Amino acid sequence: MRPCDTAVVHVSVSSMCHVQTAPNTERSFRMCWSRTVERRRRIAAGSLRQRQTWGDAPRCSTGAKGSEMATLMTGNKRTTYNIVVLILPTMKTRDLETALKTFRDKGGTLRTRDLVALGVHTDALYALRDGGQIVELGRGLYRLAEAGEAEHPDLAVVAARAPNAAVCLISALSYHGITTQIPSSVHLAVPRGSYHGIKLSIPVTVYRFDPKTFSEGLETHRIGGMPLKIYSAARAVVDCFKFRNKLGLDVALEALRLARQRKRVQNRELLHYARLLRVENPMSPYLQAIE
Repeated sequence: MRPCDTAVVHVSVSSMCHVQTAPNTERSFRMCWSRTVERRRRIAAGSLRQRQTWGDAPRCSTGAKGSEMATLMTGNKRTTYNIVVLILPTMKTRDLETALKTFRDKGGTLRTRDLVALGVHTDALYALRDGGQIVELGRGLYRLAEAGEAEHPDLAVVAARAPNAAVCLISALSYHGITTQIPSSVHLAVPRGSYHGIKLSIPVTVYRFDPKTFSEGLETHRIGGMPLKIYSAARAVVDCFKFRNKLGLDVALEALRLARQRKRVQNRELLHYARLLRVENPMSPYLQAIE
């Protein structure tokens, strides 16, 4: 049971014979319930394998899903309690000021499920949207209107909906300002052999990189108040040479020239990634020519 949840216990009593409630019924009931929980914990941990009996204490056994049967012995009389535990979510606030404060505290951009997890009701979210105080960037993604237009709105959607993917190739070049190309979709990289499950409201192109070199050159930037993985300028240039047959050699050469001019990327850094990605031989003549 999570700390934020509330347990509500409903008790229905079916007596096998007419009995009067014993003075210690409530105390015995609590003992029975706590012992049942402890016994389940010990069985799950593997330290208890055989059925245990508690002597004259109340006995508990598993009934239907989400319920327990507790039997209370009082002399020759027996009373059976059917315990049903309902796990109810905590109450959500509909206060608009609280919702706005939550947005500001989290950088101005939030997903619906994250906002609900923070204790804000969806009614407050939709009221803010209808009132123009927040802007819907994509399905289930909202940003404070007072925050202004994001510099990279598409990357803000990626940061919120695909946090495990990395921005690569032309999208990374565009972010670093070392290309004149305008990508028709956001280029994202995921480790080869893993299921990415990326479904965004914007067009994306997914590339599968070698898991051994996937984390090489990864940087974390804040986009719309959320962290986003983006490959460094040097790594993005080398990746363009690796995918030169798909992107075109002219894109890679332009990125190499602008990276040397604007970002002061050194040849040794480029050669480091070229060796890792096994494109040292195709890149070497161009590096020597640019020098």
